[in-house]
Amino acid sequence: MERPILVVDDSSADVELLQAALERCHNRLPVMVVHDGQQALSYLKYEGEFHDRDERDPLFVLLDLKLPRVSGLEMLESLRATPELRKLPVVVLTSSRLAQDLERAYELGANAFVQKPTSFEELKHDVGNILSVWGRLNKQPPRFPTAQVGGVA
Repeated sequence: MERPILVVDDSSADVELLQAALERCHNRLPVMVVHDGQQALSYLKYEGEFHDRDERDPLFVLLDLKLPRVSGLEMLESLRATPELRKLPVVVLTSSRLAQDLERAYELGANAFVQKPTSFEELKHDVGNILSVWGRLNKQPPRFPTAQVGGVA
């Protein structure tokens, strides 16, 4: 089975649009959705409700920045501070237009920064490009053993 895309976004409307765009782009990868940075970290570290999730690590993360509990930037900082998760590709997909968010995301190790477009057609185009690069063209680093993060392995 294919490795999933991990989507981290608290807006159900944005997630619905993103999933529709993925379908229109003929995405065949599974999609796992979580709604805040803490939930994403728990998923990646096999903690809490995700302690027994399957061992397929995400292929890449689509990360919104404006999240409850743990923001996208805080989540990215924690991700890059965890050796087993440091190499996981992260594409920031956010409505933020703030220069400081762009700069900080790259400082914290984001692989790409994409602003959410205002039309579905633009979103579909952007998602198609993201899938092309991160789902097909990008050569993945060796499998990062996230199961070891939470002491599962």
